[in-house]
Amino acid sequence: MPQLLHEWVRAQAEQRPGAVAVVAGHETLTYARLESLSNQLARTLRAGGCEPGDRVALLMPKSTAAIVGLLGIYKADCIYVPLDPSSPASRLGKILESCENRWLLAAGPVTRVLEELLREPRGLSRMSIGWMEVGPPRESFGAGFILDDVLGYSEAPFPCRNTGEDAAHILFTSGSTGTPKGVVITHASVIHFVEWATKHFGMDASDRVSAHPPLNFDLSIFDIFGTFAVGGQLHLVPAEFNLLPNKLAELIRTAELTQWFSVPSVLNYMAKLDAVKLDDFPALRRVLWCGEVLPTPSLMYWMERLPHVRFTNLYGPTETTIASSYYTVPACPEDPQAAIPIGMPCDGEELLVLDELLQPLPPGETGDLYIGGAGLSPGYWRDPEKTNAAFRRHPSDPSRRIYKTGDLAKVGDDGLVYFLGRTDSQIKSRGYRIELGEIEAALNAVAGLQECAVVAITTDGFEGTTICGAYIAAPGADVTPVTLRRELGKRLPGYMLPARWMAFERFPKNVNGKVDRRRLKEAFEVDATEANRQP
Repeated sequence: MPQLLHEWVRAQAEQRPGAVAVVAGHETLTYARLESLSNQLARTLRAGGCEPGDRVALLMPKSTAAIVGLLGIYKADCIYVPLDPSSPASRLGKILESCENRWLLAAGPVTRVLEELLREPRGLSRMSIGWMEVGPPRESFGAGFILDDVLGYSEAPFPCRNTGEDAAHILFTSGSTGTPKGVVITHASVIHFVEWATKHFGMDASDRVSAHPPLNFDLSIFDIFGTFAVGGQLHLVPAEFNLLPNKLAELIRTAELTQWFSVPSVLNYMAKLDAVKLDDFPALRRVLWCGEVLPTPSLMYWMERLPHVRFTNLYGPTETTIASSYYTVPACPEDPQAAIPIGMPCDGEELLVLDELLQPLPPGETGDLYIGGAGLSPGYWRDPEKTNAAFRRHPSDPSRRIYKTGDLAKVGDDGLVYFLGRTDSQIKSRGYRIELGEIEAALNAVAGLQECAVVAITTDGFEGTTICGAYIAAPGADVTPVTLRRELGKRLPGYMLPARWMAFERFPKNVNGKVDRRRLKEAFEVDATEANRQP
């Protein structure tokens, strides 16, 4: 077992130097080339003043340059900080300010946001810029180096000082205060998960793996290093394909992908627009999803068309390294409202359903979901207060820690864990306690919908909280709030039916491709305010 993530690439370069490691459209990198370029970049960063533990930000879309960048950062004993090029410069500035990055590596169509960042006073006083392409002229951004400079350094292996317990990367998630939270993840945590997952899923050098999530999303770490651990091919999925389900399907076919891993909304979108044919994707062996609930009707769609594929639900927040539990669906569900469990813990992980006193709850009772084990983050970057609030002492062993996920769960009679929604998705309306996830699951089973979501807004009325249904009608479907309410009324009691409805052409999504429920709530709040103003 390697001690550091990039050691997998070195091992593959020594054993299979000519094997293809990364595919980006018509561009490819072999393991030998990936190893030599990242060695050169590591030397460039060290020559530029980087010391072990320094933070180096990466501002570029998924590309071969980005993969070289993150490996070079690791090899220089630095901490990788991926930035989302589509984020506002003000948010990126907060991240740079928090991390005090030594270098920022940039490439691709990011010049506009980079120019905005350079006008931001935050976090840029001691940071230098490396441009991972030939050009632009140095004077454009005052670039400390460009790709030509990197290529002048030795390709030989670079000696590292880090250990597995050192931080590999800091991934920033949304913070309730408006300031992003930096989750620190170690080399050892990622290696532990990758070693388990590659063995459990039977991955090997013949695998051709999708790289769908953006680089600032933790799922991308498994795509990259799961592939490199077994010597397979990593196929970078262009971000613009996310709105083109037929393009995604064609990529799976033509690239002969063996593994697909994404957030459920992508699978749901492809299902709703009927992008998958019967017995499609003959090379595909497994479909994995993580990050949110995959509607059971969409899972049934995929499983009915691809009986040769293994379907696995993974669960785990960023703070617990990629995923902490898994459930491989044994057969296509028959009931579109059947709940799909998040399953059982991955090797070395622990899932606990606890009450308010941190005591275990019996099967069937709803409680807070906590996670313990090998994947736990050391905590939030330079934020001991948030770290102490989220990471608690294990109730049966105070020397160990557990993480409070903010999710509700129960243990079923089958011994498996079931996700029941966020703690903040449980509302009280008209005296009833209601799980918004239950309403959404029922709405997903209604015909004629491409996508749907259920949120709640606070009101001054007697009910206290108004349930709101957002939906996108499937092409050609005659869907109205009246028909939706009627169909939903066949599945749910009246007090659980949304009182407000809103049709969308497209749902707002966050940087990880999930439905942005905060923005949906804001849309309903604006609509409610305008309605109250009308005479």
